[in-house]
Amino acid sequence: MSVKIDDWLLEILACPKSRAPLRYDDETDELVCDESGLAYPIRDGIPVLLVDEAREIA
Repeated sequence: MSVKIDDWLLEILACPKSRAPLRYDDETDELVCDESGLAYPIRDGIPVLLVDEAREIA
């Protein structure tokens, strides 16, 4: 189930590893950091911003 993240929330969220901005990927329902190459899951509408829970992206 895909849940859209509000734009105002994306403006204040940052990658915990690189401190870079995150973008929402609606295909995977994840928050993606292009700088660190990590994708953070969203579970039950709540972003899980833990590096240990993130998956590496190519």
